[in-house]
Amino acid sequence: MKAALVIALTLLAMSAWALWTPDLNRTALEQRYLQAPGDMVQVLGTPLHVRESGPKDAPAVLLLHGFGSSLETWETWTPALSAGLRMIRVDLPGSGLSPPDSSQDYSDARSVALIRALLDARGIQKTHVVGHSIGGRIAWTFTATHPQRVNKLVLLAPDGFASPGFAYGVAPEVPATLGLMRWTLPRWLLRMNLAAGYAEPKALSDDTLQRYHDLMRAPGARQAMLSRLQQTVLVDPVPLLKRITAPTLLVWGRDDAMIPFSNAADYQRALAQATLVPLEAMGHLPMEENPQQALPAVMQFLTK
Repeated sequence: MKAALVIALTLLAMSAWALWTPDLNRTALEQRYLQAPGDMVQVLGTPLHVRESGPKDAPAVLLLHGFGSSLETWETWTPALSAGLRMIRVDLPGSGLSPPDSSQDYSDARSVALIRALLDARGIQKTHVVGHSIGGRIAWTFTATHPQRVNKLVLLAPDGFASPGFAYGVAPEVPATLGLMRWTLPRWLLRMNLAAGYAEPKALSDDTLQRYHDLMRAPGARQAMLSRLQQTVLVDPVPLLKRITAPTLLVWGRDDAMIPFSNAADYQRALAQATLVPLEAMGHLPMEENPQQALPAVMQFLTK
């Protein structure tokens, strides 16, 4: 009996060791993903990773990534868009190379305040805004509350309407099992979760998986992700969306398994000027799964 218990505890310890996924060294991450030291800036007392490209005197475009992602998600679109636009990509606090927010505030109101302060610091009075998923929710919230600051709005499968586990007016209950990712995040498990964002899971490349895995293991990043979830309190989006007068482009994969394509109709009913670009055989991450499929429509919309 005692021998069997020792064997069981040994196997359990070996399993825990095999699944343990520690944070990566920040210096090593910056050597791999930071293009220039000046890309780390202070905004409202917290450091942000911001990457710019394109002519400084061109119309500005602010790009906001989704949950668990980073500004690297736009890498496939940036070269073409930078030819005639000033592209400003930012890692939200606790994402990519941006450390956790010094205030520990991950509410949408805090995100909107950071965006406003970042634009002010760069002397940008008006910009196009592009947002994906949770970044889409932050994008349309900023547009609704600061209409004078936004020219055009591009929303890729934006979050915002109530869904299972996310009701209006209450913070969601984050499962304890999800909290385990602070200590364990094996590549195979991350691949399984990321692949759900693709209509064709094989489109998830090893390089893309490695990038997600690296940046989610930045010091404090996983706790920041959990905090962002715990602090998400959705409001009925319709009153805010109805305040948006900026021309809006909705880009949505018909096979999106994370935020269903049917939600596009809700946005079209609420937005004054919304054009929908449905993407056939495409999931939640069009700019990664098939970068060229949606890019022409986005480029035409932003530059016409």
